[in-house]
Amino acid sequence: MEPAHQETFNGTVSEGIEFTWRSPDGLTLAGREWPAPDDETGRSGARIPVLCLPGLSRNTRDFNEIASFLQSRGHRVIALDYRGRGKSDWDSDWRNYALPVEEKDIDAAIEKLALGRFALLGTSRGGLHALAMSARYPAARMAAVIFNDIGPHIEMRAIHRIAATLGHNMKVDSLDAVAGNLQRTLGPQFPSFSPADWLKLAGQLASEKDGHAVMDYDPALAHQLASLDDAAPVADLWHLYENLRDRPVLVLHGEHSDLLSSDTCRKMTELHPDAELRTIPGQGHAPVLWDLETHEKVASFLKKL
Repeated sequence: MEPAHQETFNGTVSEGIEFTWRSPDGLTLAGREWPAPDDETGRSGARIPVLCLPGLSRNTRDFNEIASFLQSRGHRVIALDYRGRGKSDWDSDWRNYALPVEEKDIDAAIEKLALGRFALLGTSRGGLHALAMSARYPAARMAAVIFNDIGPHIEMRAIHRIAATLGHNMKVDSLDAVAGNLQRTLGPQFPSFSPADWLKLAGQLASEKDGHAVMDYDPALAHQLASLDDAAPVADLWHLYENLRDRPVLVLHGEHSDLLSSDTCRKMTELHPDAELRTIPGQGHAPVLWDLETHEKVASFLKKL
């Protein structure tokens, strides 16, 4: 088990600069950008840009720490809020909270940002988007993928766990109450988190509004998982992973994750000629990307691009 407090980035942690773009069906969607600093020659953007895609009900704040670190290493970093999450518009039809609709939103953001060659960091659902994008973006565009606790095979027990909490406790008295809820549901996966860690995580998932703490996603998102069928086969996404054999892959795996198994991680590294694995001690699904060792690993991986 990891020590109670891992070493973290000691630079300035920024929330980035907010921007918006329009979805193909007219929603206003939101994202954050951490612009690349000028290098010693005065050039901006000498290192590869990094596009960050969050988990199912998560938002751009999940990337504040690692984005600030990568920016300090010379990268332009961009993070997106899917429709119905963070500061993006909610959709009146919950059925549009679906990967095929969201992928069009992502493509529209990439066009808006004039993002040419980039690396992708995908947490959970963001990694599923990366797999789908492998068929739309060749290695000359999407030059590398970092999977944060996600892979071509998903453990269904984790999906059922997420389904049991999604859309519940959307509005509580305070961020302390959010932190308490998170500790009750995720405590076994993050056994060394301190009260301050849980409160920090609560601040990434919820915002204080009118004297309450409100989760930053549309509760209708829960409908996407409400009709899970235990008898249905788990989706096989290995054929999409095969598309990534022509570009490097880094797999970040939470030691206590119930969604990404060690067996799947092993298979991902065995099937890919240029795949690396970092197991993050003391964390589960999904690793919070706060610790300096993970930051350094990601930066080292990106440097070879």
